[in-house]
Amino acid sequence: MAYTRTDRALNGLRPMEAKVGVIKNARGSAMFKIGKTIAYAAVYGPREMHPKFMQNVEKGTLRCNYNMMAFSGSGNRVRPGPNRRSREIGLVTQNALAPVLDLTEYPKTVVDVYIELLQTDAGTRCAGICAASLALADAGFKMKDLVCAVSCGVVGGTPVVDLDYSEESYDEGSVDIPIAMIPRTGEITLMQLDGVLTREQLEKAVLLARDGIQKIYEVQKTALRAKFANGKIGLEGE
Repeated sequence: MAYTRTDRALNGLRPMEAKVGVIKNARGSAMFKIGKTIAYAAVYGPREMHPKFMQNVEKGTLRCNYNMMAFSGSGNRVRPGPNRRSREIGLVTQNALAPVLDLTEYPKTVVDVYIELLQTDAGTRCAGICAASLALADAGFKMKDLVCAVSCGVVGGTPVVDLDYSEESYDEGSVDIPIAMIPRTGEITLMQLDGVLTREQLEKAVLLARDGIQKIYEVQKTALRAKFANGKIGLEGE
């Protein structure tokens, strides 16, 4: 029997909300919420990179720090502080954002992005990427576009988009595929896959993600325009 959703269509996203300028002392900041998952991102810098041997003489370095708060999950306490998973997600977030970000004006410096997950119900790395992208735009750095991210996958043999926790842990099996994309070009900057599925299922899931990305893109742009009334959101060609 094929998997069916009771709360939304298979191609439907959970309710979304986004805001920028939410952290007063940061150069740029943002909140992105999808369903019950809430991510905050704050940008600091550029500042001199230490140790100096890590400096890039041609451009600034992006560094992303990802953290889930201790009681952000569904009653399960997350061990505080950096761990292997948080470092891995920080690295994939950097790689997902790097293709749109121009830091050539800031050689030998580092731009730090701190991502905090206050509440989680799956899709955490994707929400973090969406918040970080907004925060960098809010900070005024040159960007050729935003980056949007959403999880797609296969639940009980059925391709779906924006999995929640119950779908990630579905008894009859699920495959989660976080995807980040540059909306204008369709370039994928992150794709991870955990599980086994057919080529046809993968293709259908990615198509669902592409459609979902465009919906997230509109939410992101609306949040930026709400702060910058003139409609300029720091993106080349916008």
